[in-house]
Amino acid sequence: MKLGIVGLPNVGKSTLFNSLTKAGAESENYPFCTIDPNVGVVTVPDDRLQVLSKISKTKKIIPAVIEFVDIAGLVKGASKGEGLGNQFLANIREVDAIVHVVRCFEDPNVIHVEGSIDPLRDIETINLELIFSDIEVLDRRKQRVARGAKNDKDLAKELKFIEKLIEFLEEDNLAINYPTEDEEEIEYLKEFNLLTYKPVVFAANVTEDDLANDGIDNKYVASVREYAEKTNSKVFVISAQIEQEISELDEEEKRLFLDELGIEKSGLEKLITASYDLLGLMSFLTTGEQETRAWTIKKGTKAPQAAGKIHSDIERGFIRAEVVSYDDLVACGSMVAAKEKGLVRSEGKEYVMQDGDVVLFRFNV
Repeated sequence: MKLGIVGLPNVGKSTLFNSLTKAGAESENYPFCTIDPNVGVVTVPDDRLQVLSKISKTKKIIPAVIEFVDIAGLVKGASKGEGLGNQFLANIREVDAIVHVVRCFEDPNVIHVEGSIDPLRDIETINLELIFSDIEVLDRRKQRVARGAKNDKDLAKELKFIEKLIEFLEEDNLAINYPTEDEEEIEYLKEFNLLTYKPVVFAANVTEDDLANDGIDNKYVASVREYAEKTNSKVFVISAQIEQEISELDEEEKRLFLDELGIEKSGLEKLITASYDLLGLMSFLTTGEQETRAWTIKKGTKAPQAAGKIHSDIERGFIRAEVVSYDDLVACGSMVAAKEKGLVRSEGKEYVMQDGDVVLFRFNV
């Protein structure tokens, strides 16, 4: 999974990126500090891997990973070359979802580019820059397609759709809200790789005081939640400053620190939960003496396609999947005991994978 982090300057974007990835991007208190896109890879916390590792006496544990791309703070006019934002928008065209960091705290020591705190205005500013960037991409594609549209029915159809979509975006709409049930149009939307067609998770950045009660008393967070509900987005409340402090602690210290603050999950855990939920993702597990590993797949994936995540040969030569639920395996204490109790099932090509399935794929190539 690949997530792109966007936001205005000084909303806590690079501080959050640093704490999530410990990659050390600069985060000074002025705009345009992050000059090159920063990329960091983090592992997805999954306690099940440690438990399975003990059962299988595994030599190596490999968790699922998320790649974060952090770009320079965007300002009004970024898509037209203002600031340094526009040149980096291309870097997030390949992500699965966008994490939009929104400032929901007052602090006279941290300047705001607009001079006041207003999350909805900030969201609108970023949305407009993403819309303008998408229109630019579509305009270029339109010129290419138009050249062959006179003699090609498919290109003529695409050209007509591009023109409708540009018109829709020019009315300050996001591509993800384009009203269509036409399968061909939906395929075009996927293919165009538009920024405003990507699902969004809002990171509401608050102070330590607002973190413990999940921002319930924070009017700015309330407005972001209301907006997200209307747009089918997700929201999680985070304190970039606290995340930075947490990132410097080991696991035990981190847990104690979170307990002291009255917080159940770190910001990274909240973000992963929101992102998996938004994108409809889950994990299946494999375990053995060599390695115990988590694999990320879409909900609804069938066994052969899940096998293909491991290797294309396994999908091609798929025979069956030997499956046991994580809870059953842990309750039995070993794969042998689970088999004896008849809890290890043999599943075929139509089996739909479930979160927490522990699988051994049988194949022949």
